[in-house]
Formats: sequence, structure tokens, C-alpha cells
Amino acid sequence: MTFMHRSSGILLHPTSLPGDYGIGDLGSQAYSWIDWLAECGCAWWQVLPLGPTGYGDSPYQCLSAFAGNTYLVSPMLLFKQGWLQTQDLVDSPAAHPDHVDFGSLIPWKITLLERAYQHFAGMQPNPARAAFDAFCAAEAGWLDDFALFMTLKAEFQGKPWHEWPADLRSREPQAMQQAAERLHIEIEKRKFFQWLFFTQWDALKAHSVEKGIQIIGDIPIYMAYDSADVWSHPELFCLDAHGQPTVVAGVPPDYFSPTGQLWGNPLYKWEAHRQDGYQWWINRIRAALRLTDVLRLDHFRGFAGYWAVPAGNPTAEIGTWEKGPGAEFFELLQQTLGGIPIIAEDLGEITPDVFELRDRFELPGMKILQFAFDSTPANLFLPHKYPRQCIAYTGTHDNDTTVGWYASATEKARDFCRRYLSTSGDNIAWDLMRGIWQSVADVVIAPMQDCLSLGTDARMNYPGRQGGNWSWRMARGAASPELAARLHEMNFIYQRLPGQPEEKDLVDN
Repeated sequence: MTFMHRSSGILLHPTSLPGDYGIGDLGSQAYSWIDWLAECGCAWWQVLPLGPTGYGDSPYQCLSAFAGNTYLVSPMLLFKQGWLQTQDLVDSPAAHPDHVDFGSLIPWKITLLERAYQHFAGMQPNPARAAFDAFCAAEAGWLDDFALFMTLKAEFQGKPWHEWPADLRSREPQAMQQAAERLHIEIEKRKFFQWLFFTQWDALKAHSVEKGIQIIGDIPIYMAYDSADVWSHPELFCLDAHGQPTVVAGVPPDYFSPTGQLWGNPLYKWEAHRQDGYQWWINRIRAALRLTDVLRLDHFRGFAGYWAVPAGNPTAEIGTWEKGPGAEFFELLQQTLGGIPIIAEDLGEITPDVFELRDRFELPGMKILQFAFDSTPANLFLPHKYPRQCIAYTGTHDNDTTVGWYASATEKARDFCRRYLSTSGDNIAWDLMRGIWQSVADVVIAPMQDCLSLGTDARMNYPGRQGGNWSWRMARGAASPELAARLHEMNFIYQRLPGQPEEKDLVDN
């Protein structure tokens, strides 16, 4: 793939950045973060999905496939633009240095955005109005539905769309027009919130380009049932005449989960997508690539084959394997976008057809070093088994930190790990980082928690756990010059600095 080259990066979601307003945002700390990555000699910043989160605060259960997470909008940038006043910022909730308190943050952030809108709407003349109107026109294909969806959701006290009045639930034209007219100010307000996000992100993205940092984004394969996309495009999902899912997503039982994993997302009507040339998906990926340079495609195996669980089942034990869109989808994607800058998340129970699909389109897969030490030296997650075309990680957002993993691993796994890496285990996070950095993998990524040698308290997500996820924040000053120098040295030693020349192999004469 053209985007693959010997390089390194760090995984850190923007919500985890330090700052004064309760959650990482797109202000000065984000710019400093990109500057710091450049000082490290890294080439990549990997983030989680950037969409608006709903119940549970998971970036993998977004309210829209196209909208941005407006909780990331920087209050200080709004203040500098004149859309907030000093008094607007004095009532901010206590900012916890090590975690996001979503319960207190979200109501305050919404109030803050509403105050910014009031200042914006009241400006006469308004020099920004033309730019806002241009944004609304350019993004109308998803923005109109999303803004109405969010406005109606607020009007009905947060209820999911399938509990709204029947005429709005089924999007009857007269009801939709009446709602749009009656709520036009609230709808414009939510469009304004999106404009703020995209304006701030575009500026940050331009800074990353200037600093030579590319951004790896993330696309969850499935949409949340309570999302603007399922509400506005029910024909693309497996729903009955009443808008209820007929089959839902999950994975079958395996060694780690005897009842499987029941995710509950409505599955796609792939035949309907095929008939319109996969237009929704192409628009989705094109929109995501506006924000990032490369995309991690979550649950890649679902494009080859997916587990369909009848709706209403309490577990994922009963289901059927169904065929995904396969090569046809990726061929069309390649023709339309002129390439496929995608990382295939090929973890879990994978069948040969998944690897065949990945390799046919030369998509790099993922290797997780934490998975390597529970079996034998033939384990494909061990660095000596890596192909060049892959992305190697110590762990991901779904794993424990490396320090936490090592503390809870079996003694057999810890012993094999120490023997393989020829280490005492006293600095285990950096031992695993060094293990992937010196491998042949073109790209290596470490979560920032591993760079800081943090324990389980800094874990980002516990899959299957309800609540308490996605909240970790990096301490102010943790991205220090000393740590940058240490990473730069490792990037130099293992030939991962941007532009570092590749020496020719020495040959004895």
C-alpha cells in the first residue's frame, strides 16, 4: 500500500488530552500534542472514531456516521473568536486530571455551545455567516437529517427514535416538514455545533500536515440502532415494517466468551446497498477521509462474512453466518476513491476467506504483541512472524495497558515473554514497545499509556463492561521533552524516523 512505510506512531484519543475544561479538546493542547509527536520522530497519530457519542459514551456507538463529536470543541478557541465571554467559562465543572466525568461535563458543554450560538446569531453584521451557510449547503446530504434527529431527540427527552410518535418515527413527509419549520432555530443551532467541530478539526488537521504527522482514524463497521443514519435510511438496515431490527450483530461463542458477544446493532441489508452502488458506504468513507489520512476498518471480517443473531435473543449463541459484500465492495471503493487507505482490523476468530479478501486488496492487517505469549514460538503475533505489510501494536484501546496485562498474565505467559524479549520484566511496557519497533512491521503503534508505563487504572475500555469506559486522560506535562527524546532515540535506532535513509545491505567482497 502506498501509505505504508517504516514508521511509528502513538494511539491517543482526543478526549484523553489534558486541559482545563473536563475533557481533551481541539485547542492548544491538541496542537502541542502534534508538535510533541513530531519531536518524537513519529509519523502517525491514531485516534478512535470521532463521531458524536450517545449513551455509554462509546465512540463505537455513534449517533451519526458523518457528524463530529462536539464535546471536543475547544471553549478557549470559541472565546478567542468572540463567541464566548469570560463569564461563560467561569462555571465550568471541576476538571479531573486523570479522567473525564461525562455526567457533569456533557450538560455544561451543551450549555456552552448554546451560548456560543447565541453570540454568533446575535452578531450584526456577521462576517462568519457566509462560511456557516456554505458549510450547511455542502454537508446537507447528512447534516439536515442529523440536525433534525438531534433536535427531535432533545424534544422527546432523549428517547430513541423508535419510541417517538409514529409519524416522525416513520418520517412521514408532512410531519417532517412541520417539525423542520417549528424547530428551525434548534435545528440551525445543531448545524452550528457541527460547523464549530469541523472548523476546529480542519485547522488542527492542517497543523498536522505542516508538522508531517498523519492521522489514522477509525470506522466502526456497524451503526448504533439509535442513530440518525438508521432513522433516515431504514431501507439500508434489517428492520421490520415497524422499524424494529430483525437480526442484530455479534460474534458466536469462542474460548473467551462461552455465550458469544451480543452487540445488538442492526445488520445491513447488503443487497439494498449493492443496488445503489454502496453509495452510503462510499460517502461514509469519503467523509471520514476528510478528517484523517488512513482508516482502521473495525471488524473487517464482517465484510467477508458476519454472524447474524435473531433480534430478541438474550445471547449470541444462536445465529447464522451470512455472506458479506466481499470483493465487489472493495473494488468499487478502489475505483471511486482511487485507492483504499485502509487498515483491516483482522483480529479474533478469522476464517481463510477474510485473509483472502484482505490480501487481494493488499490491506495491512494488525498484530498485537500482548496476544503473543500464551502459546508457542509459532504464534503469529510474535515479531519474528510478522510480515512487513502490517501494523504492529503493543495493545489497543480494548486491551489492558501492557503493565496491567503483565501483572494479570499467567506466570507461564510472563516467563515466555521475558525469555522471548530477553528482559527482566522490570520495564515491561518499553520492552514490548522495543519488541515491535525492532520488527520488520512497516508501522508500529503504542498507546500513550504504554509510553508512560501506566497500569490498569489507565485502561481505556473494558469490552462488555457497562459504564466506566472511555474516560482516561493524560496528565498535564506527561508528554515531556525527556519522553520525546527517548522515543526519538528508539525511532532512530530502529530506522523509523521520517525521511531516514535506508542503508543498502553490506555484501562481503
